[in-house]
Amino acid sequence: MQELKEGDKAPDFIANDQSGKPVSLQHFSGKTIILYFYPKDDTPGCTAEACSFRDNYQILIEKGFAVIGVSTDDEKSHQKFIKKFDLPFSLIADTDKKIVEAYGVWAEKSMYGKKYMGTLRKTFIIKKDGLIQKIIDKVDTGNSSQQVLDLIS
Repeated sequence: MQELKEGDKAPDFIANDQSGKPVSLQHFSGKTIILYFYPKDDTPGCTAEACSFRDNYQILIEKGFAVIGVSTDDEKSHQKFIKKFDLPFSLIADTDKKIVEAYGVWAEKSMYGKKYMGTLRKTFIIKKDGLIQKIIDKVDTGNSSQQVLDLIS
């Protein structure tokens, strides 16, 4: 799969959220979607990122955004993460890795010299027409929501 660019059509998907409810981009028509990919529930960087979106959630909603987080963790893991940090938005359980692959965020990573496959931290802002408006490659986990607001406002 080629790398997605700003202006490309966002790949649609159908996958379960934390409650086992099927979700697709169509469920959010009329809204600008913040689709953010993160490596793992309840880890320091991923928690900071999720909590940033939580803390500014009302502002994002008022500006017409919908927030969706995606990781390869399962529904049960997402439920615990949402409950622990009171997250007001859906988390998609991409256990078969179809969404991370479609968005080009499933890639080789390296930690302590060891190579492994994992999810890259990346945020896609998808306009109402389904086109990718912005891609944030260098996510500032503690200020992820402000990064989005700064780009779009």
